Amino acid sequence: MLRIGWFSTGRGEGSRGLLQFVQQQILGGRLDAQIEFVFSNRKRGEAEGSDEYFKLVEKFGLSLVTLSSQEFRRSRPGRFSDHRDEYDQQVMDLLSPFTPDVCVLAGYMLIVSGAMCRAYHLLNLHPALPTGPIGTWQEVVWELMESRSSHTGAMVHLATEDVDRGPVLSFCTVPITGGAFAPLWAELDQESLSELKATRGEELELFQRIRQAQFQREPYLLLETLRSVAKGQVILRGGHLTDGAGHPISTANSTGLCLDEDILKAMAADGLELSR
Repeated sequence: MLRIGWFSTGRGEGSRGLLQFVQQQILGGRLDAQIEFVFSNRKRGEAEGSDEYFKLVEKFGLSLVTLSSQEFRRSRPGRFSDHRDEYDQQVMDLLSPFTPDVCVLAGYMLIVSGAMCRAYHLLNLHPALPTGPIGTWQEVVWELMESRSSHTGAMVHLATEDVDRGPVLSFCTVPITGGAFAPLWAELDQESLSELKATRGEELELFQRIRQAQFQREPYLLLETLRSVAKGQVILRGGHLTDGAGHPISTANSTGLCLDEDILKAMAADGLELSR
């Protein structure tokens, strides 16, 4: 059984949805795993979103560990980044009773220190292809529109000190041209992206549709990645990734496992169709 640690700030619906999705897959016997703990860098009463998140954690009977980064920041002079190592050491001390095989960063809004990256196999879900944009999902979508990209995707990679650029375990691809996308891209020929961004922002239909296409696949990408680790198809050891036969799966010429077919099958089993 795969032992999972779960890191999340727990800000909103997306974070709750991802935790609920994976836990329900575990309870339904579709993932041979156990979430050992959920860690949040907020405490109870700090924000409405995280309080709702904590209720969900309690509903599932999961161990909840918290350490407010906001309170920590207020108690230290200067920038939080100057004290990141100290904060993360306190987090690791709190988590010392647990022995996770892997940890998932699921809406965790802090950059983790090098020490924490070395202490745990931290899996980060990033809403872009391995060679795609870095940054928040909003920044990714705007960059895709700026570059008139035909495809995007999502990836799961090991968190390292090189933000959003650690070794890639897996990825999926998402086409964002043709079909219902075609007239939305054509709109950019009538008005500049900078004007649309200023006047309509994230309400722009193309922006919304690109994000929807990514978001639909992301929970299944994480699920199929965790399944691959649980089955020994991906082995994590000392920051290196290999397949079951010991061959590297993330090198200069290889960017992890493409899980498109696995995701399609898993979604079909749940009665879901991909949006076009």
